[in-house]
Amino acid sequence: MKLDLSPDWKSHLKEEFKKTYFKELLDFIALEYQNSICYPPLDSIFAAFEHCSFDQCKVVIIGQDPYHGPNQANGLCFSVAEGTSHPPSLINIFKELASDVDKTYPLSGNLEHWAKQGVLLLNATLTVRESKAGSHQKMGWETFTDQVIKTISKDKSDVVFMLWGGYAKEKVKLIDTKKHHVLVSGHPSPLSANRGYWFGNKHFSRCNEILTSLQLDPIYW
Repeated sequence: MKLDLSPDWKSHLKEEFKKTYFKELLDFIALEYQNSICYPPLDSIFAAFEHCSFDQCKVVIIGQDPYHGPNQANGLCFSVAEGTSHPPSLINIFKELASDVDKTYPLSGNLEHWAKQGVLLLNATLTVRESKAGSHQKMGWETFTDQVIKTISKDKSDVVFMLWGGYAKEKVKLIDTKKHHVLVSGHPSPLSANRGYWFGNKHFSRCNEILTSLQLDPIYW
């Protein structure tokens, strides 16, 4: 399997790639993609790292699992392939975005343009079998993505981490909150959002306020 990561990611994570668990993980994924329908497409598994280099990364959004339906997952958390209907969580993300920054609800659910501006859209688990949510959890992906978060925390400063929902909030223990900025909210899923834990968090404008205060370019959401 080709590791489609920018050279700076490869440099920072090179020791991780040598570890036994990672080699076993890649062997497992290769067999899964050979024997079952899995998502995202094989060449998009590491898309989050391809579109957002380590040096460019200034915002991190953490998801849990890729979408497990046809033509949805494209390797970026919460994002869907061009022309795909928006899943419920993404609908609520866009509703909050439109309200927060006075933006028209986006037509495309493809978030590559966020990634290319320095937003790492990181799922904790990078692959999934079709129609089986969580099917590739606890096979090694979480060990790898936790190390990604730790590496960002250790080797960068003033990154904005946007943690949505209980699962993402647990990742705060991997982040040095003295040198980074953490925004916490309920999950954008309908269950959480309809209970009042998502709408009104203003994470998009708050993130840009932080970036502007650091004399960094805000994200054009």
